[in-house]
This record gives sequence, structure tokens and C-alpha cells, in this order.
Amino acid sequence: MHGDPQQFLESAATPLGWYYLAVAVLNAGAAVYWLRRPRRPLPAAVWGAVALGFAVLAWRAFAGSPLVIPAPVRAAVDAVLGLVAFTVGTFLALVLVFVFRRFFVRPAVAWTVLDAALLFVGASMTDPAFAGIVAKPDNVPIAAMVFLLGFFTWLATAQAVANDERMARGRPPVEADHSGKVLVWPDVVYLELIGMVIGSVVLIVWSLALKAPLEQPANPVVTPNPSKAPWYFLGLQEMLVYFPPSIAGVILPGLIILGLMAIPYLDPNPKGSGYYTIRQRPLAYVIFQFGFLQLWILLILIGTFMRGPNWSFFGLYEPRDPHKVLSLSNVTLAEYFWAILLGRGVPQVAPGSGALAELAGVLWRELPGVIALLVYFVALPVVLGRTVFRNLRRQMGRGRYLIMVLLLLMMLALPLKMILAWTFHLSYVLNIPEYSFQF
Repeated sequence: MHGDPQQFLESAATPLGWYYLAVAVLNAGAAVYWLRRPRRPLPAAVWGAVALGFAVLAWRAFAGSPLVIPAPVRAAVDAVLGLVAFTVGTFLALVLVFVFRRFFVRPAVAWTVLDAALLFVGASMTDPAFAGIVAKPDNVPIAAMVFLLGFFTWLATAQAVANDERMARGRPPVEADHSGKVLVWPDVVYLELIGMVIGSVVLIVWSLALKAPLEQPANPVVTPNPSKAPWYFLGLQEMLVYFPPSIAGVILPGLIILGLMAIPYLDPNPKGSGYYTIRQRPLAYVIFQFGFLQLWILLILIGTFMRGPNWSFFGLYEPRDPHKVLSLSNVTLAEYFWAILLGRGVPQVAPGSGALAELAGVLWRELPGVIALLVYFVALPVVLGRTVFRNLRRQMGRGRYLIMVLLLLMMLALPLKMILAWTFHLSYVLNIPEYSFQF
């Protein structure tokens, strides 16, 4: 697919040289910025040294020997970074960033993370499998979106942390200092004109540097493998692996979007309106970040960079082999309970036994799933309302609390179902094909 690895490395050397040179210039600009600030010689020296290091990497790449991640390291990454590890790891990273946000919003820390990410991408581009996915014209904007999303998430969090610190000292938020009016002409129009020019230049350079991702005319006889939806629908396509089309395509995305819109209004806290803050609106902030980053962006990344032929999972450095065979066994919760746990056959519904008898047989067969869903959607809200969310339930009232917690549980159902499918091959908790209902 990629030919000789050494030949591929030689062809990638020059583009990587320009890549490392651009990163070196970026860090040199950071060094100049810190150098111009008073009493900031140490940060200027640090970023100057980093710029020099990337310049050395650029020189090595131009000389034909770019930085390469050793094969044992790449194999270890593919062995460790499975779907469960990736999903749980990103969730833990979100928790870590939230708890220690005052540390991560520091410019030096954020710039270090950016340099580490750029170094990782550059070194990984020497791997044919990784480069074939990331450098694919279809996926280049998605890779750029990851960095843009990280930047704007950091920017908003930094502004929220700054406001929280100001208000802790009794000062108003930063937004209160910008209460003056701005004229549409010429101020806003001037900024829009600059943005239009910059956007046009970026699109022209992009179109000259990358070929348009056009394929052969559509052929109903030949189906691409894998057949992927556009990037903005990859989250829905990933949901279809774990839920039936009615839930994955309509109900669950609708409830997630509805929950992201409704939860800020269900939260009775009147503070945090019109300015960035986390300390005053922690519930709304955490739920929105989880719903957007974990339940939408994460699914797009999995579908783009980790799903390959036959919709199989592939590691970052694993060749996309269409002949890869996975031993998958989809088992329902009823089969786990009756056949595996109790060691007896799954109860069968006798055909033609009447509507009531058929319904009773279905409920008996799916009794474990019915109990599990009742515990999750009925008992758990009551327990949370009397323990963790006790104060919140009193502030919100019973009606708003039930709406909030049910929306939150529906959002949590997606990652829980994904992890159960990956670890226990659980297909459905409740499987009632007689009435076209599966969950």
C-alpha cells in the first residue's frame, strides 16, 4: 500500500523539514515575545532553545534523516491505545484539566503541550500508516480542527479562570471593562474585511498545496471500504454501531443536543450570565464540556483516525489491512443472564399465543434488561437526589431536577454502552424485536 518504508521516509523528509522549520519559527516568535517583556529573560531563553531544537530537527529532515519514533514504541502504543483506553483516557484527561485548570491555562504550560503535540505529529508522520490517515486530504481539516478546538477551549478556560480570580478578589469580570459600544462602520466591517482576506489566502494556499479529494464516479456495484460519512456525521455513524437507527440517528442525538441547550437553563444558579466563569457555574460547564467533547468530538476522532476497512478498529500506526478479521460475538443481556449466568436456555416466546401471553413471554425473557433500565432511569435518579445531588434537587425542584438528571443519564448511556460493547461484547441491554425496540 505504501511501498518501501525507506522510500517513503525519503519522500517525507523534505515536507517534514519545512514542517519543523515552521514550528521553529513559531517558537522563535514566542521567544521574541517574552524577550520584549520586562524581566522575562528565562522564558525567552527556554523558547529560544526549543526553537533551536526544532531547527536542528528541520536540518536533519532536509538532510534525509528525520526524527523517527522507534518501532517498539509504535507497537507499544498500538497495543495499549485501544478503544477503551482511548475513551477512558480522554475522559480522565478532561477531569484532570478541569481540576487543575489554573495550572493548565498558564501560557508556558499550554505552549509546552502544543510543542509536544507538534513534535508527536511530526515524528509520527514518518510512519506510513499514520501519514496515510492524517495527511489524507479528507482528514487534513479534521486534524487542523483538533488544534483549533484545543486553542479555543484553552482560551475560554483561561478567560474563565481569570474572571474567577478577579471576582474572588472582589473585582468585576473582564467583560465589565468592555461595556462601550463599537461602531459597525468602520470598526466591525474593517475586521470582517481582514478576516475575509486571510480566509481567502488560506483557502487558495490550501487548494494549491493539497489535491481535491475527488474519487471515481459513483458505482452502485462497488462500495468503498470503509464507507464513511462526512466528518460531521461520523459521530452518528459511530453511534449506529451500538444502537439501532431510530435511537442512534434520531433519539439519542436529539436528546444530547436538547440536553446541552436545556441544562444551562435548568441550572437555578443565576450567576455567570454574560461572562466567562467556571466557579460560579460548575455544573453547566462540566456537562457541556462532557457532552460536546466526549460525546461528539471524540466520536468524530474515532471514526476518522481509528476506523478502517470493515469498520474495524486500527491503532495509530497499524496498517489498514482490509483482511483483518475480528472475533466479535454480540450477546444481549438476556443471553448473559439466562444462558451464561444460569446455564439454561433463553426463554422463547410461543408464536400465536395471544397478545397478552406474548407480552408476558417477552417481559420474562427480557427481565434482566427491564430491571437494569429501571434501576438506571428510575432508582438511580432517586438515589442521586438524596445523596450527591441533594442540594441541587432542593434548589431546582422536583420537576426540573428529574428533567436534568434524565437528560444527563441519557448522555452517559452512550459511553457506558460503548465500553460494555468493547469489553463484554454486549449488543443490547433490552432486545425486543417483536415490538421493534432495542436499547
